Amino acid sequence: MTTTNDLWELLGDTERDDIPHVLTKLFAIYEEKLQLHPEDPTAIDFFKHLSQALSQVDECNLNRR
Repeated sequence: MTTTNDLWELLGDTERDDIPHVLTKLFAIYEEKLQLHPEDPTAIDFFKHLSQALSQVDECNLNRR
């Protein structure tokens, strides 16, 4: 496995247009895990954290307006 530092670097080097593809791929991977195993704690946590991140970003965007 790649270290978190390496992943941060890779993420920083990823083209802006490719970021939605990365997020979509992650979503699809965890969605499939959840469909196959509805009680999978890793998949449940992924969607919980994704929901929190989306809410926080939305809240920050609202505060900027």
